Amino acid sequence: MIIDEIKKANLQAMRDRNSNLRAIYGIVINKYMQVTISARTSGKEVDDAEVVRILQKTIKELEEEAENYLKVNHQGKVEEINDQRKALELFMPQLMSKDEIAGIINSLPDKSIPFVMRYFKQNYDGKCNMGEVQQVLREV
Repeated sequence: MIIDEIKKANLQAMRDRNSNLRAIYGIVINKYMQVTISARTSGKEVDDAEVVRILQKTIKELEEEAENYLKVNHQGKVEEINDQRKALELFMPQLMSKDEIAGIINSLPDKSIPFVMRYFKQNYDGKCNMGEVQQVLREV
């Protein structure tokens, strides 16, 4: 699982005494633990797709934070945040291309928006951008 790789990277950052990366890995691990606890109460299991959502959300938060530091002209913090963002992006799976999405849509028997979106959510969650799926569906 992706979270195991993040935990290994956290240990390596600890050995390297890299507090910047340790901080962001710790945040992601804490978010994962929170999701795990809430999933356990409802009887669900946390999978890689959930970890990808956590990573996507954290990367988006880092981008917003970097923009705010740029507004106040704090370049040092922006560079730290960009390093953290790049470190997290290494754990993101390769997203499907528009051609791959179009091929899957063309192979489906029903090309209605609700069916296609549900199909991609169930089978390709975390492996494709749902906004791109909707855009390709409109073009097909």
